[in-house]
Amino acid sequence: MDTKELLKKVRKIEIKTRRLSDHIFGGEYHSTFKGRGMTFSEVRQYQFGDDVRTIDWNVTARYNEPYVKVFEEERELTMMLMVDVSGSELFGTTNQFKKEVITEISATLAFSALQNNDKVGLILFSDEVELFIPPKKGKSHVLRIIRELLEFTPNSSETNIAEALKFLSNVMKKKAIVFVLSDFITDDYDNTLRIVGNKHDVTGIRVYDAKEESIPNLGMVQMLDAETGTLQLVNTRSKKVRNAYGTFHKDKVEYFMDSFTKSGCGVINCRVDESYVKKLLGYFKRRG
Repeated sequence: MDTKELLKKVRKIEIKTRRLSDHIFGGEYHSTFKGRGMTFSEVRQYQFGDDVRTIDWNVTARYNEPYVKVFEEERELTMMLMVDVSGSELFGTTNQFKKEVITEISATLAFSALQNNDKVGLILFSDEVELFIPPKKGKSHVLRIIRELLEFTPNSSETNIAEALKFLSNVMKKKAIVFVLSDFITDDYDNTLRIVGNKHDVTGIRVYDAKEESIPNLGMVQMLDAETGTLQLVNTRSKKVRNAYGTFHKDKVEYFMDSFTKSGCGVINCRVDESYVKKLLGYFKRRG
């Protein structure tokens, strides 16, 4: 992708997702993810109806009239986007690949954080951490994150969510809002997730294609494993083969749901042909 085309794509995603974050998600995000508490802001003269418990007696004695302490929410938070860039994300049978939907969701969340003056960071992972962008504020920083989501080429095509979660634990010492975006066609991450979930506010966003849930009867078909690169001739006429595939996919979905809910983490399931706007908004409203 040349620079001109990349900038055009970044701008297109910015226009679409920023409008969503400005008009829909900004307020919902703010009410869903609270700050770390209340911090002292200033003192002002007492007004009728003020809580007498907020009177600053030292200032009151000095000026010989009542003054109260004013507090405001200590709002600044940190959002970490953990995005799966393995080979299986380059799949889609409708008008978008899973990767494209994940990029739009990530951009919408990043702009929602930007609107609330929160920091945003990015971890791109396969079976290793491919890229880490430390959390920062600012529009230019968010646009850099979008550029990486669009054009980054991973070294590996396989997946290891546990490895990415371990890396997050090592680099993020303070509590963060964490969104893990993947198709979650993997397992063996529940123990690590439990540890991370105890420290951070974690939500798993599973982006999937309806055609991944089952194999139709198409006869003998050559299939490519996007993560291992291996080609295999599959007899889709066989009911046993179709049932085995369906069971495999169902097991991975159940593992994802069980692992996240038992760890106290949030879950969002979003099919590529569904509105991720409704999914995110519904999740924020339920939590808020």
